[in-house]
Amino acid sequence: MQKSAPLFTPVLIVGSLIVLIGFAVRASFGVFQIPIAEDFGWMRADFSLAIAIQNLAWGIGQPIFGAIAERIGDRKAIIMGAVAYALGLLLSAGATTPIAHQMYEILVGFGIAGTGFGVILAVVGRASSDENRSMSMAIATAAGSAGQVFGAPLAEYLLGFMSWQMVFIVFAIAILASLLMLPFMRAPAQASRAELEESIGALLTRAFRDPSYTMIFLGFFSCGYQLAFITAHFPAFVTEMCGPIATGGILTSMGISTTSALGAIAISLIGVANIAGTIAAGWAGKRFSKKYLLASIYLGRTIVAAWFIMTPMTPTTVIVFSLLMGSLWLATVPLTSGLIAHIYGLRYMGTLYGIVFFSHQLGSFLGVWLGGRLYDIYGTYTHVWWVGIGVGAFSALIHLPIREKSTPRPLAA
Repeated sequence: MQKSAPLFTPVLIVGSLIVLIGFAVRASFGVFQIPIAEDFGWMRADFSLAIAIQNLAWGIGQPIFGAIAERIGDRKAIIMGAVAYALGLLLSAGATTPIAHQMYEILVGFGIAGTGFGVILAVVGRASSDENRSMSMAIATAAGSAGQVFGAPLAEYLLGFMSWQMVFIVFAIAILASLLMLPFMRAPAQASRAELEESIGALLTRAFRDPSYTMIFLGFFSCGYQLAFITAHFPAFVTEMCGPIATGGILTSMGISTTSALGAIAISLIGVANIAGTIAAGWAGKRFSKKYLLASIYLGRTIVAAWFIMTPMTPTTVIVFSLLMGSLWLATVPLTSGLIAHIYGLRYMGTLYGIVFFSHQLGSFLGVWLGGRLYDIYGTYTHVWWVGIGVGAFSALIHLPIREKSTPRPLAA
């Protein structure tokens, strides 16, 4: 009897830890919205634009780092990403103008690209067996949620006794420290003979001519819009708009006595729920149609967001929303990456996923920037929230016609 391949490999464990640390830092940026704006007397849109540029740079850098990993090696790409990430944080700690913050966030965005899903999921996918691939990608994605669980609360805690500049420095050190685990991350170049014979140019041409790839690209836009807007603005949204926390209640007994603390905890709760949601998506992705699962997730997000914005905000609705949205949060990532690997193969998965992820980050840029811009104009996040509901419904619909079959490769000359 043939022994089944192990699910937890050194590649999966190390990759998950690197994603966890990187996403813990990334998920904390919304906590700095108010402290930085108050420190310099900036408009809300100023730091929002910095985060938006970070997300756009992440999207631009993702296919670049995917190609670098496929060309010169995964670990070299991750090292380059971590150095850019840490340098961006260190420079941001000394920035005193909006334009400086915005420019340095380009480095942070490229750093996230080099240490995030595009590179890590491609490595994990190649290192996993066929039967474990869907779940391995889900676990690595869930690690990002685990980072989100403690990233925002950790930033809120550190801000209690040190400046935001010092918090950025501490985070930069943590990013560089993650490289100590890199020697354990080795993955085989797992690909079929046909995939190895096909050039990256031929594969890109095949993908760009395939309507399904275009639909995946367009559908991922709303994922970025919704997630980045909530990560960047939800703590401030809750701080300013949530009803008061009852004295002597469960939240106060847990040390959550202000809406500011509740806003940070909300991001953490989203991360907790997303661990379960992402693992469930990995399990389901092996058994059911990925395109229908993706359509269901986007529809669920749309319904939850519409309910929340039409309901008076209280600590209870914040917690319920965080848990519901969290269960759908990054569940799209293993399904989207798995769908790309299924249709186009593993050889250039990092590049193909990186291009699709650029659409995700265009949505992220718009969600974060538009959130700050419309807040400054109207004094509320309601308008940008409804835009997110609209694009979520669009993504639910556009996944339905995707042809979920491997596309034929051109015959070798």
